Amino acid sequence: MENFEFYVPTKVVFGKGAQSRVAELVKEFGGKKVLVHFGGGSVRKSGLLKEIEDSLVNGGIDFVELGGVVPNPLLSKVREGISLCKKENIDFILAVGGGSVIDSSKAIAYGLANDCDVWDLYCGKCAARGAASVGAVLTIAAAGSETSESSVITNDDGMLKRGYSSDFGHCKFAIMNPELTYTLPKFQTFSGCVDIVMHTLERYFSKQKDTMLQDSIAEALIRTVIANAKILQLEPENYAARAEIMWASTLSHNGVTGYRFIGDWASHQLEHELSGMFGVAHGAGLSAIWGAWARYVVDAAPEKFARLGRNVFGIDDSDDSSAALKTISSFENIFSSWDMPTSLGELGIKPTDEQLDELARKCSFDNSRTIGAIKKLGIEDIRKIYAAAR
Repeated sequence: MENFEFYVPTKVVFGKGAQSRVAELVKEFGGKKVLVHFGGGSVRKSGLLKEIEDSLVNGGIDFVELGGVVPNPLLSKVREGISLCKKENIDFILAVGGGSVIDSSKAIAYGLANDCDVWDLYCGKCAARGAASVGAVLTIAAAGSETSESSVITNDDGMLKRGYSSDFGHCKFAIMNPELTYTLPKFQTFSGCVDIVMHTLERYFSKQKDTMLQDSIAEALIRTVIANAKILQLEPENYAARAEIMWASTLSHNGVTGYRFIGDWASHQLEHELSGMFGVAHGAGLSAIWGAWARYVVDAAPEKFARLGRNVFGIDDSDDSSAALKTISSFENIFSSWDMPTSLGELGIKPTDEQLDELARKCSFDNSRTIGAIKKLGIEDIRKIYAAAR
């Protein structure tokens, strides 16, 4: 096992009614004036936003609102949040929503605590020296941003999607009540399930050796998601199934199955450009691109794909190469059973040859980097994967 650091300082409060403790937790972590950050109207219509804000009022905590976060959160909204927080002397940011809202909140927190422009962090031009405090009330089981060190932002200028990770990027607390996910549309529920599986697979496909424990945890996590997703297809308000998937979303991205970038993140990097260019949902973009990536790289690690298939799907095939291909098909069948796309056409987009060139250029940072771990992918490889996914 390689050397690594593991740092997950987020306090998790999990279960029914957990959101009632929001004021208590804000106070615990020193918050005196809060930015309540959220997305569209669903948190208001559901009554959750009022419940959260009533808790803050009853706890004697002042707050201001900033809604309007969209999927694939935008830099323009982050800048708006930074300006508002400075004007209102905000010292704590409370994200009420899913991964997009939490990522936007983290970016605002970086902007308040660092002298450099916030986008320069995401471009790698500078490193964070701190961040304002962030707490989360989770409403979607998907991204795992509630306990991860990562956030992803899209720059409206050029629609470039970039991620940034640092130890300052952890939320102080995460309130997780599975009941808050009951009213999610089916598409969002299962797009989230794909994201959970992908966060796990990205770490699973590592070139490291001696990863038996991590791999076993990852396989169990994926089996758990598949089993409970099947329940939710018939019983969308099954608390036990919602709870298993919500906890899986956290464990899939907080480092338990392989910390930091010890893994192969090519699928995520390929998808970032798809959602940047076409505005697709992240989980749906991942399911659309994964099969093309997997078939392109499978010969570099057939034994890893085969182990995965045997331990997750019970594939009974002693030949690694054959079992590996069956594993890829099995995941695509699962995604299809969730009504998730397994090609760009099913995703509803048909990139032109010129758009394929642009996607490959952006993903390779203008041909200045390779992506992937089990197989290094340059700009031509990247373009071939996008083309194969059509």
